[in-house]
Amino acid sequence: MEEPFVALIIFGGFYFIIKIISDHLLKRRIIMMGHVDKAGILDQRKTESAEISRYPSLKWGLVALCGGLGLIVTEMVRINSGSEDWDNPLLPLGIVLVSVSVGFLAYFLIVNRKK
Repeated sequence: MEEPFVALIIFGGFYFIIKIISDHLLKRRIIMMGHVDKAGILDQRKTESAEISRYPSLKWGLVALCGGLGLIVTEMVRINSGSEDWDNPLLPLGIVLVSVSVGFLAYFLIVNRKK
């Protein structure tokens, strides 16, 4: 079971190392040729149309809060069901994912109301 993950991690690591090196060489070549002003590859900033988050700590605080509440609800449902192993193992995952998405939705509503 672990072999595919090990292979994926190794090949992913090779890919990212080769990508970093080739990007560096390409940027160096562009700078050496004097085309710095024409090279869009050197600009790592996001475009102006991308939404800039003004409240990143609020977002991750709400997500962490709702994720924690989801874990608490999951544990309470497991305790109240009376059995140690659940029939459906996806129920805890579903509860946590729904609570995290509620955190993101709360963040979205708060930010849109501030605008």
